Amino acid sequence: MMRGNMNNMMRQVQKMQKQMAEEQEKLKDEMVEGTAGGEAVKVKANGHKQVVDVTINPEVVDPEDVEMLEDLILAAVNDALVKADELASQRLGKFTKGLNLPGF
Repeated sequence: MMRGNMNNMMRQVQKMQKQMAEEQEKLKDEMVEGTAGGEAVKVKANGHKQVVDVTINPEVVDPEDVEMLEDLILAAVNDALVKADELASQRLGKFTKGLNLPGF
């Protein structure tokens, strides 16, 4: 009887692993957008934390103040990556809830 319970539990774990892998794969197609400077800089990233697009409003491009633009880009990228983390937590959290796994 114990062996049957163990086999059943293993099947459930394998099913959960498959579902998690499917959700992780879907994350690469889901997009989040980070912004900075009142949307002067926008950065799009996917759920795998890959930056896929950067948009800079031409009005904020000042050759005399490149440092400000660099700061805006950095802030927008970090904003997008935080949102990508939140997206992954939402999608994968249902599988890891209660397991106390690092990063979830």
